[in-house]
Amino acid sequence: MDSDPIVEVRGLNHWFGTGEARKLALSNINMTLTRGGFTVLMGPSGSGKTTVLTLVGCLRAVQEGSVRLMGHELNGASAKELTALRQRLGFIFQAHNLHESLTALQNVIMGVQVRPGLPDDLARHAAARALGLVGLSDRLDYLPAKLSGGQKQRVAVARALVGNPALVLADEPTAALDKDSASDVVDLLKRLGARRGTTTLLVTHDNRILDRADRILTLEDGRLVSVKETAAE
Repeated sequence: MDSDPIVEVRGLNHWFGTGEARKLALSNINMTLTRGGFTVLMGPSGSGKTTVLTLVGCLRAVQEGSVRLMGHELNGASAKELTALRQRLGFIFQAHNLHESLTALQNVIMGVQVRPGLPDDLARHAAARALGLVGLSDRLDYLPAKLSGGQKQRVAVARALVGNPALVLADEPTAALDKDSASDVVDLLKRLGARRGTTTLLVTHDNRILDRADRILTLEDGRLVSVKETAAE
């Protein structure tokens, strides 16, 4: 595992609202993610987990403090710079967000179409390979309606991974899955982290997957209150 951090967060503060309604959502967050690591971010609803994910993922502007992503400072970065960095990330959400009218292969191809200039045949090859990695080589032409919940989420994982991102940001990806399907998704992300050096930051309430994490961060009321290293392999 490369010791160079892929994410460095220092003194991160974030507010929502304006005037008298302004509310501190994150307070003095400090964290580092190393390449290939699998980090779980936990905490009750409203603790700031998804806010951290969206700031690291260039989906929200950094207001105060430093967030360095792959060596690039996000505080003060232009919209163009944020878009370019966002295209190098993979995103997985609780809802698989698949297009119901598109096949599994076509849904995953959309994950590489954010990168301009890639020929159609290469995009199709990359998508088929990503679906093979998640065990769905025999489901390329299936519409989402013909897939189980676990298979749909694996398609979403393949879509996030098809561009070989350095960092995967996952927001409650196992919440709607049964135990076996949830374990499959997490084990897949772990294997790819070991094989490709892909870093994963996963937000969850799901206690079933904590034993897979390399590190568990806990947020409460916008503050990082616990950092626990684990013995996960």
